[in-house]
Amino acid sequence: MPDVALATRTTTYLQAVNEALRWALAEYPEALFFGEDIALPGGVFGASKGLQKEFGERVFDMPISEAAILGGAVGAAMRGRRPIVEIMFADFFFVALDQLFNQAANVRYTSRGGYTCPITVRSQQAAMPGACAQHTQSVEGFFAHCPGLRVGLPSNPQDAYEMLRAAVASDDPVIVLESRALYQTEAEVSLSGEVEKIGGARVVRQGGDVTIVTWSRMVQEAESAATTLSDRGIHTEVIDLRWLSPLDFDTVLRSVEKTSRLVIVHEANRSGGFGAEVAAQVSELGLWFLEAPIERVAAPDVRIPAAPVLQRAVIPSAKTIVAAVDRSLSR
Repeated sequence: MPDVALATRTTTYLQAVNEALRWALAEYPEALFFGEDIALPGGVFGASKGLQKEFGERVFDMPISEAAILGGAVGAAMRGRRPIVEIMFADFFFVALDQLFNQAANVRYTSRGGYTCPITVRSQQAAMPGACAQHTQSVEGFFAHCPGLRVGLPSNPQDAYEMLRAAVASDDPVIVLESRALYQTEAEVSLSGEVEKIGGARVVRQGGDVTIVTWSRMVQEAESAATTLSDRGIHTEVIDLRWLSPLDFDTVLRSVEKTSRLVIVHEANRSGGFGAEVAAQVSELGLWFLEAPIERVAAPDVRIPAAPVLQRAVIPSAKTIVAAVDRSLSR
């Protein structure tokens, strides 16, 4: 078994994904990793670089068929393997939703616990300059809606490593949606320690005036907005949900009880976005804490344009988050 370095070092988000995949293949002899162009090419973004050389035939390419990739993963998982698969762009999930919604998510339930389906599906999503409308969607809300699927969205290199390890260790089907806009983000990453359990939000910035709840790339925008607001004497609490399923709602509710104001931020389109679920639960269980209506900051209900200037016009930013906080505080 390869010696997996246990250390803390400066690592990009993409390298952290690679390290997590290396750990998984070393830790679990039954693990397989497959997808489109992930073997010798090392993945279209380089996330699996060097893994086939280390682990041989356990890392292999599949035909350009997401249905075959995910269907094969479900079958392999039910026969004792622990498949890790890559869907190159999250937009491509939609040609294989049956394998996830009707098969993987139902295995434990329909077998009355006789089978599990320990598959990890990692992909990347959201807008990047020049990317067309079929490569820029934020799809987390679709999967969080489906009982039986776990859904995580890492917002930094450490979580890219830890959350992928947690996904592989789980006996449930897990979707990990990375942000390719963060792939070159660098940070100190600990490659040691226990594997965390799936679930759990994180308070990334303490504050008492308003709560911002967000995930994935928007965490950085929220932190930038919080820094701007702090210069004006407004202290913002920023919560990174990390996992949408299971949802750590207690952390959100405790923060709203403290601040009495809530702004929800996500890159997905506004209508039907997961932010609406967070808002609904706060309204049901913590309405009496609120001193102002809940604010939502999201992409409008349009297709995401390829032109960078148009993307900047529709994707939430620190500026639009600050404006939402100002609206909340003025009401």
